[in-house]
Amino acid sequence: MRLERGTAIGVVGAGAMGSGIAQVAATRGHPVVVIDASGDVLARAASDVQRAIARDVEKGRLDGPAGAAAVARLRWHDMSGPSGLGVLADCGLVIEAIVETLDVKRDLFARVEGVVSGDCVLATNTSSLAVAAIAAGCQRPERVLGVHFFNPAPVMPLVEIIPWLGTTADVTAQTRALVNGWGKTTVLATDTPGFIVNRIARPFYGEGLRVHDEGVADPATIDWAMREIGGFRMGPFELMDLIGHDVNFAVTRSVFEAFFYDPRFKPSITQQRLVDAGLFGRKTGRGFYDYRDGASRPQPTTDPELGGQIVERILVMLINEAIDAVLWRVASPADIDLAVTKGVNYPKGLLAWGDEMGLDRVLARLTALQDDYGEDRYRPSALLKRMVREGRRFT
Repeated sequence: MRLERGTAIGVVGAGAMGSGIAQVAATRGHPVVVIDASGDVLARAASDVQRAIARDVEKGRLDGPAGAAAVARLRWHDMSGPSGLGVLADCGLVIEAIVETLDVKRDLFARVEGVVSGDCVLATNTSSLAVAAIAAGCQRPERVLGVHFFNPAPVMPLVEIIPWLGTTADVTAQTRALVNGWGKTTVLATDTPGFIVNRIARPFYGEGLRVHDEGVADPATIDWAMREIGGFRMGPFELMDLIGHDVNFAVTRSVFEAFFYDPRFKPSITQQRLVDAGLFGRKTGRGFYDYRDGASRPQPTTDPELGGQIVERILVMLINEAIDAVLWRVASPADIDLAVTKGVNYPKGLLAWGDEMGLDRVLARLTALQDDYGEDRYRPSALLKRMVREGRRFT
């Protein structure tokens, strides 16, 4: 089966991510079947997607007939019903977007294999689990790969395409071409913890938390510095509150454990305490900030010198992580810079930013931090040291 316009797409999981992926595929001309174990979740997703498509028509992003056709292409099925997974039988691509639990995903893929054709492509939207481990439960693991959308899927342009060691080149190429045809920007990542974005972005949160935990500055000041001086759309604390600390902390812990407890990815006890207390951020009304009615937002200390120091400390950690991703062939330098600008809206690609800042300056700052703390958390990438020694640049 060739993946092309009109190929039937299956989506397992009708949460925010699954329903968003379904919306993208339907508006690009595909018949889409969405299944979930909860009838209530399905009903809510169907209503939300219909409303989102109507809004696109209202805003002129879709014309009326195209919007109506997209809604008509969507079918919603309760997988606990009599048809079960059988409604996926005619799909050429099935994308899984369920809970981030390896055993559950592996079991699902093994069951889906029993109803789809032999050449149906099976994709996982996992953000942090090993694609190889998910594929291991399949009879034909060579057709399994990662297709990682970013939330909200209809809005965010980036999709990480992640073949594991056994994924065939044809499956990778066809899937990437299909998703590109959906108007998305794809990057190719190796099957390593966090892939590109969730690996490289860890210091944005982690070092921000470290600066706060040490008492260097409060969250409002750190967020102000990263926005107003660094040029980021959001600071780390307001972004963690938006993502949800339950989600953000779980990804950090997953990456930390997957890298065999490398101190570069060490989670923050402060964030763990927020999770323990159920203070997940915006969705619970409190996180680092208070979002309840009548609550006031703390004011930052707008000290340009302090702000510049904060930005540089977090930035050199991000640049170092991007350079290390090049060293370990996580992705090409071009895809790494594309991923952070399109996936997390960084103002510049980190490798280009390192060149602009001066790789020697990045190395000097990291070396000073490592000397001060005596921690491997701040160890410079071997590739960074090599490039400084040889006078090389990325651009």
